[in-house]
Amino acid sequence: MASYDKAIESYKKAITTAASVAASVMLVRSVVNELVPYEVRDVLFSGLGYLRSQISSQHTIIIEETEGWSHNHVYNAVRAYLATRINNNMQRLRVSSMDESSEKMVVTMEEGEELVDMHEGTEFKWCLISRSISADPNNGNGSGQREVRSYELSFHRKHKEKALKSYLPFIIATAKAIKDQERILQIYMNEYSDSWSPIDLHHPSTFDTLAMDQKLKQSIIDDLDRFIKRKDYYKRIGKAWKRGYLLYGPPGTGKSSLIAAMANHLKFDIYDLELTGVHSNSELRRLLVGMTSRSILVVEDIDCSIELKQREAGEERTKSNSTEEDKGEDKVTLSGLLNFVDGLWSTSGEERIIVFTTNYKERLDQALMRPGRMDMHIHMGYCTPEAFRILASNYHSIDYHVTYPEIEELIKEVMVTPAEVAEALMRNDDIDVALLGLLELLKSKIKDASETKAESKDANKQTEENKDSKAMENKNDSSTDECT
Repeated sequence: MASYDKAIESYKKAITTAASVAASVMLVRSVVNELVPYEVRDVLFSGLGYLRSQISSQHTIIIEETEGWSHNHVYNAVRAYLATRINNNMQRLRVSSMDESSEKMVVTMEEGEELVDMHEGTEFKWCLISRSISADPNNGNGSGQREVRSYELSFHRKHKEKALKSYLPFIIATAKAIKDQERILQIYMNEYSDSWSPIDLHHPSTFDTLAMDQKLKQSIIDDLDRFIKRKDYYKRIGKAWKRGYLLYGPPGTGKSSLIAAMANHLKFDIYDLELTGVHSNSELRRLLVGMTSRSILVVEDIDCSIELKQREAGEERTKSNSTEEDKGEDKVTLSGLLNFVDGLWSTSGEERIIVFTTNYKERLDQALMRPGRMDMHIHMGYCTPEAFRILASNYHSIDYHVTYPEIEELIKEVMVTPAEVAEALMRNDDIDVALLGLLELLKSKIKDASETKAESKDANKQTEENKDSKAMENKNDSSTDECT
């Protein structure tokens, strides 16, 4: 019993001592905050932190929200990265939204919370710290307080090199990828000759919804993915980091949708170049310089958007046509366009895609289509059974219907564009009615094709008969002349 009382007494003394020490610490801290200038206070705290770091096996990296008057991009990267690592063990979270019209919320750490992250088998511990410091009166901020937030990254000191050379660069790269995925794409138009005007691009087309042959689709995806990973490769072989695609085929076969799918896949902005709005080669060069890297340059219907002057035309000048040639100076020439695509000016940016579209490939100058300018030629053809199934899935969320076999057989026989099939599927929300309408469209096309073929056959027959009749008349005239 005596030993029990003695233990109770010791416990009370320990509690009293701890409370006294805590009170003393709080008193000292309060006095320091009240009496010691913030500059001296920072020096004292820094000194204590240094002593603690020498004793502890843990190292800490401080990443503050700002550096002077500038935002710290590493802080923003850490914030975006940690938002993807939020777990159920965290009791307090911070939720925010940057745009009132957006439904997307950003969930991040609240100050004082800790988060443990594993990277390459090493444990890293994060903590969000917020502290108030006195504003500098010399900067016109008065004597108020301002909040300074920072992330503290703690780890065992033997992993210092991994933290600086592997973990933090990994976080920055991951945050960049997250930003690229979430940012709103833009499409630029060339207004006022040599300047670009942007608007937000909300085109929903993706490779999943694109109605085209799966093998061709996959080859395009693989080519794009290989291109964006080849920065060092292009530098090593001494070529500009760009790639050209020629999309050709009848109207309504999905060329514009493919361009939008490429932009959404790569997260590249689109620059829609209207050549008729460009008055000279110099304006064309200024437009190129005004483009950003990681972008897609599009020239649609290049065969009919402008009448390109051939390079040879400028080499034959005479006094008789000098006036006409001078007028030609105000036009974009084929030579200027080639230099824009593949010459010295094409190196003014990196990671660029160039896309030309045409309904008539045979009309294009061969100089435009060679590898290095248009590296991949993609034929956008008429609708196939595979493309029809993708469209039916897109518009009505079905994989099969009893009319599929008949529709697919008709699609093999008739020339119908994906745009025409899509329009027929959109005319009614009832899948049975929509597919019946598509069947009627296909049958009418086959009937029209048969009638056109018959008319053409009759016309050819009539032409042959006329030729035979004319030949007979010539023969009779010849015989009459001989008799005479």
